[in-house]
Formats: sequence, structure tokens, C-alpha cells
Amino acid sequence: MATTPTANFPLLRLPRPHSRFSLPPSPSTTLLRRKLRPATIRAAVVGDGDFGARDPFPAEIESNFGDKVIGFSNTEHKILIPNVRALALSQQQCVPISSLQAPMPEDEAQKLLKKVVGWRLVDNGRGQFKLRCLWKLRDFKCCVELINRISNAVDDANHFPDIHLDQPNQVTAELWTSAIGGLSMNDFIVAAKIDEIKTIDLAARKRAWA
Repeated sequence: MATTPTANFPLLRLPRPHSRFSLPPSPSTTLLRRKLRPATIRAAVVGDGDFGARDPFPAEIESNFGDKVIGFSNTEHKILIPNVRALALSQQQCVPISSLQAPMPEDEAQKLLKKVVGWRLVDNGRGQFKLRCLWKLRDFKCCVELINRISNAVDDANHFPDIHLDQPNQVTAELWTSAIGGLSMNDFIVAAKIDEIKTIDLAARKRAWA
């Protein structure tokens, strides 16, 4: 016999599936409807609007509904610490490089090059690659300021770029690992740290044409 909902406590109804074939209600759903008091049902429907993100009510615990549905009430949740590969390059730390280590292959360097901004690969003609970045700034004082900012950014990395003041308003930085005669992961880590330096206040002003 169908039950008539009360005026104050509407029944909890499950949405019908979109498929043309209707599935019968699961035993756990039927049991939950029978066990829950009307006040509990109403709180679940018209509570604070955060349905499904709350602790179970006493009536729900008494019904042992957690043992009759997919999943378990005592599921253990863990917060996993991201490994080194998941961290951004700028957040990683440089490691000591052995002279017996081979330089980074060009194809791998090309992939990592997409993670740094403004840097490009430079070949010295003997198959040895470097990272190079160039800044055109407003004046000589801005160049000195940029060099100081680069020094502060890479001081803790213990891996330093070669910095050249090419012109009164132009700075060039090169990165490579001299111990292996080529590139290592340390070079890209330092390049990423340099990328985070604020330089907009040092850049040359663009002319606005009327």
C-alpha cells in the first residue's frame, strides 16, 4: 500500500534514471527509508544545502547502512606528499653532479625547455649545449639591479649562471654544468627560479606613437 507523505516531512525520493529501462530500488535504499525517522529525512533534504557532506545521523548509524552500500564508513584517507617530479621546477633543489654523469640529451633538454620562459638552447658547435636568456632593460642601473636580483634568487641553489653585461641596457645569462660539459637538471631548476624574478619595473619603456 502506498504511503501518503505528511505535510511537514516529505519523503526522500531518488531521481529516476535517464534510461528508458527503470531499475528496482536497491535493498540498502529501501532499508534506509524504513529506518530513518521523518525528522532525519527532512534534515537530509532541507538542511544547510550541503547534502552528502555531513556526518551520519544516529538513525543512520543504527541502520548499519554503511555495510550495505558501496564503500565502507571506516575508509582510511591519506594526504600524499607530491614527489619531486610533481613539483614545479622552481620549487626543486639542485643536487651535486658527478663528473662521471653524462650530459642531458638534446631531446630531453628540448622537453624541459618548454617549462622555462625566455630561455633557448645554444650549441657551442661540439654538441655541448647551454641555456641562454637575454634581457633588454631601461638603463645601466636597471641592469645592475637585475644582476643583484638574480644573485639573490639563486644564492641558495649553489648553482650560478654566467652573467654578462653586453651593453649598457642588455644583460645575458648562460647556464650549464661545467663538471659534465653540458646541461643537467640543475640548470633548468635555476632557470625556473630566475623566471620568477620580477623584471617589469626594469624593462625598457615602449614608445607610444600618436
